[in-house]
Amino acid sequence: MTPSEFLDAVRDDNETALSRLGSSKSLYAATGGEMDAGPVLEAGADAEYVAAQTFHAWADSESDDAAREAFETTAAEEDDHADAVLAELDDYQPDDDATGMQAYLRGLDDTVERAGALVGRVLATEKSKEQLTGFFVGQADPQTASVFRDLKGDLDDQRERALDLLETLCEDDEDWETAKDAADEAIQAAYDEYTEQLEAMGVNPKPVC
Repeated sequence: MTPSEFLDAVRDDNETALSRLGSSKSLYAATGGEMDAGPVLEAGADAEYVAAQTFHAWADSESDDAAREAFETTAAEEDDHADAVLAELDDYQPDDDATGMQAYLRGLDDTVERAGALVGRVLATEKSKEQLTGFFVGQADPQTASVFRDLKGDLDDQRERALDLLETLCEDDEDWETAKDAADEAIQAAYDEYTEQLEAMGVNPKPVC
């Protein structure tokens, strides 16, 4: 399997989950239904901060040099992302409560699984960035919308970095399957949390046709 084939397979096999994570309900779920600028920014800051801590922990425990470097770079980017969102808030301390996808990521200790799951994380996170950007465009706040648009741009680098790492790590089809399973599980963990949050608020997570 090539990195391009891997990416296409993850996208295709998780099309429904990714589509729903990219719906307007995703922000509603993440904020507990509080669709004002403050709670939306706080949810965004929490997500970036938690991700940074996850990738710092991966880097600290990683024995493979290439993987450690990739995770360190990603962690540093997520630190910058958290700082960028926190700059839009007044004295907010982000929450490091790892739930859903981040809890799944933190449970991984195999390097191939981590690299695969990072691809899944990027694909899911791209959807949330699109919603955050759209929210602030709708709020007539182009400056804040631009912040999240820039953050989404960094995800392209993270995706390519993870795919390059997989190309280095995966020696056979079994390795690619291991990575694919981890990517699928990461997306599914994000989707499961999304559905649980909405159902807890009495909202149907499936689109109404």
